[in-house]
Amino acid sequence: MSRIALVDDDRNILTSVSMTLEAEGFEVETYSDGQAALEAFTKQMPDVAVLDIKMPRMDGMDLLQRLRQKSQVPVIFLTSKDDEIDEVLGLRMGADDYVKKPFSQRLLVERIRALLRRSETAPVEVTDPEAEGRVLVRGHLVMDPLRHAVKWKGRDVSLTVTEFLLLQALAQRPGFVKSRDQLMDVAYDDQVYVDDRTIDSHIKRLRKKMRAADDDFSAIETLYGIGYRYNEE
Repeated sequence: MSRIALVDDDRNILTSVSMTLEAEGFEVETYSDGQAALEAFTKQMPDVAVLDIKMPRMDGMDLLQRLRQKSQVPVIFLTSKDDEIDEVLGLRMGADDYVKKPFSQRLLVERIRALLRRSETAPVEVTDPEAEGRVLVRGHLVMDPLRHAVKWKGRDVSLTVTEFLLLQALAQRPGFVKSRDQLMDVAYDDQVYVDDRTIDSHIKRLRKKMRAADDDFSAIETLYGIGYRYNEE
């Protein structure tokens, strides 16, 4: 049974959404602010965290930042209808997805299931010659899907599930261009719609993490209006 953490200061949302998730077979833990959730997460991390952005004591952005210091747990943000800036910022900080309020609870359930499927299937995505050993080596890059481990020039790089899948898709065929639509298919379930900006935000976050390991990292090339390409270094 997958454990879902629901963090929102709206009691009505906590009650109604938790009932829906439990009816779908999930184990649900609810928190009314980020600080309470963080304290609980230090003891046991959920399988997916659903975070409201605007909350007292510690908001969703701060909570995500704290989480990403020690965990790559999949995170879905609940954002207000017109908070496009928050959506982009959240993705750049390492969120995996977002759902706008007011939202369909069925949509949220599908987004959660999509994240769980991606987490479970990520280790078997590799289809290149290295697939037998489940390790992908491209120049300075080493990816081990079974361990969700990434090294660049021997240095560990911690990636979210989405970032891992995007990097893996690009690195599997160096020199070949992947369109944004192709990358959406890799990183998201068919039932989940995302726009180009979401993929761009994930790629920007991925580059930032790789450059934290190596200031000169430039293996992911942008072809404006077309997509992205991995150039083996």
